[in-house]
Amino acid sequence: MGCTRDAILDALENLTADEFKKFKMKLLSVPLREGYGRIPRGTLLPMDAVDLTDKLVSYYLEAYSAELTVFVLCNIGMQEVAEQLQETLCKGPGTTPAGIKAPPQTAAKPALHFVEQHRAALIARVTDVDGVLDALYGKVLTEDQYQAVRAECTNSNKMRKLFSFAPAWNLTCKNLLLQALRDTQPYLVVDLEQS
Repeated sequence: MGCTRDAILDALENLTADEFKKFKMKLLSVPLREGYGRIPRGTLLPMDAVDLTDKLVSYYLEAYSAELTVFVLCNIGMQEVAEQLQETLCKGPGTTPAGIKAPPQTAAKPALHFVEQHRAALIARVTDVDGVLDALYGKVLTEDQYQAVRAECTNSNKMRKLFSFAPAWNLTCKNLLLQALRDTQPYLVVDLEQS
């Protein structure tokens, strides 16, 4: 899984300071695939290549973050870097899009979101469920849902109950859960991302 992240990082590190700044500015305005949110400007602008790579992968997951990076590179006139990134991705396992400007290509088979992909591990390993619930309260969870999860006895049962509401969630809700997990259980999320 880390090879996509490494390929994106290599591409961003090949940009000059001005090109990197252009990349970040263009990232604020390119059209995004439906269901994806934009990285906030205040968060994005001060980032270096490593931080931006991590943020891209956490916001858009690996397949779409690679596709979006190629798309933005092309938009700022960096076709050669975009092509190198694409070649690197196509050589690795889990090939990403073959056409530089083909955002709908992966729409046929959407990748599982991080929280869906690691559901079992999250149920077993999250220790600060209350912190996660507090972050989701009012944004993702209603009062009744919040209380229903809190009523469970163990952390595993609380997480299982929380996931029982997940089928009704859209991408934004899943991203909010992922962000809550990053804030409350950063080492667990990093461990799962590297597994």
